[in-house]
Amino acid sequence: MEEKNERASEGTITLKKSDLWKYSTFVLGALVIVMAFVAFSDDNSGVTGNVVANNPTPSAPSAPTQPSQVTASADDDARWGSEDAPVEIIEFSDFQCPFCGRVAPTIEQIKTAYGDKVTIVYRDFPLTSIHPMAQPAAESAECVRELGGDDAFWEFHDTLFENQGALSETSLKSWAQEMGYDISSCLSSGKFRAEVQKDTQDAQAAGGRGTPYFVINGKPLSGAQPFEAFKQIIDAELA
Repeated sequence: MEEKNERASEGTITLKKSDLWKYSTFVLGALVIVMAFVAFSDDNSGVTGNVVANNPTPSAPSAPTQPSQVTASADDDARWGSEDAPVEIIEFSDFQCPFCGRVAPTIEQIKTAYGDKVTIVYRDFPLTSIHPMAQPAAESAECVRELGGDDAFWEFHDTLFENQGALSETSLKSWAQEMGYDISSCLSSGKFRAEVQKDTQDAQAAGGRGTPYFVINGKPLSGAQPFEAFKQIIDAELA
């Protein structure tokens, strides 16, 4: 009898009834958790699959609609051409904006193609949050215009766009000096700061949200558009 008990103790593990009840409860609880997890995973995978199948790619947001007619004035800013021209192009621009520089040759093309049928007004719209030299460049051009008139302004305007990568307060004064104008005191005094800021406010009031922004006889045109885009509007105005 003792031999049987000894063998039993050597080859098996004996459990008390209380221990058996504890382990059974633990195993049952684990099974319930596993079954719940599997059911939850199956349900989620089905929903996710339906979403992917029904909408594989998100739709792009629609672009905001631009009004067909806006109000913008020439104010007292620099003008090329006659005030009496049948088509007036108001350009709100930024001397440090690369897209404004890119459209500058297109403006020259318009002058050549239409001559006295168009007049072009340049107004300032410096995006100071991303172009730190845009405001002083705009003010320096106003200083040059005060000393030399509109012709001097347009010459300086071309110089600024041709040298966008070298804009600095020193270079602005130097380029003006090469034209025969000392703008040091004018620029340091901030004489035309309010004028430039007013142009910016007028641009925004006319619907401008970026540069360059054009208003052609009240019709808005945004961005560095090709000559054909301007031609379509100008020809319609001349028809």
